[in-house]
Amino acid sequence: MPKVCQLFSGSSGNSIFVSDGRTKLLVDAGVSAKRIEQALSDIGESADELSAVLITHEHSDHIKGLRVLASKHKIPVFAHGRVLASLKQSGDVTDSMQAFETGDNAEFGGVEIVPFENSHDSVACLGYRLNMCGDRSISVCTDTGYITDDAKEKIAGSDLVFLESNHEITMLQNGPYPYNLKLRILSERGHLSNAACSEFAAELMKSGTTRIVLSHLSRDNNHPEIARQTTLAALTGAGFVEEHDFRLRVSAPENDGRAIIL
Repeated sequence: MPKVCQLFSGSSGNSIFVSDGRTKLLVDAGVSAKRIEQALSDIGESADELSAVLITHEHSDHIKGLRVLASKHKIPVFAHGRVLASLKQSGDVTDSMQAFETGDNAEFGGVEIVPFENSHDSVACLGYRLNMCGDRSISVCTDTGYITDDAKEKIAGSDLVFLESNHEITMLQNGPYPYNLKLRILSERGHLSNAACSEFAAELMKSGTTRIVLSHLSRDNNHPEIARQTTLAALTGAGFVEEHDFRLRVSAPENDGRAIIL
């Protein structure tokens, strides 16, 4: 049975563990290798057993621990070609590491990896749908200013979706961030708001999704309960019943020890 856990979430670092029991993947490595190793140990896993690391984009909160983790444990790295080029230039991917460009679709250890385009102010940004054994599927869609058509097509019908719910618009507009940073976050190459997240969550439910984990919340411009209530209202307004039709979680900045078993 697939086992999934968001180890870290938010601007301080992001990393998600996904396993079908045989193939064990990490989506992003945005905190130190030491912290990732400990977080894996906390859920009964080991970095030595990781099959690959999938990188969404080159921002530090998604690759901070990549070089040390992948080098130390000899873990293959997959990313968009432009992201790989950027990581090689910055030294976060070295010649001694196994690094591969993410194609349109790839099969790795029995897991089908389906990348899709997100809209973010990076050299490129991908989300991933992972089709696991037993017809289970997990998608990761964060760091996007809006839900692209590619994302809508590829994510539809996923059993579990990690979906960005970064900010509450009014909190961001009235908050302490510099004006230019506010514009960046609110742009189509920024981050997904609670409102946009909730709207897409309702679409996902109609496509067959049963579990949603709200991810990449801003510590300054959001609150877990506000994010949760916004999406909950959209789902119940669409006629779905919590704990009957769906389960809704909000990721903590650091995992509280729980993993999701599908």
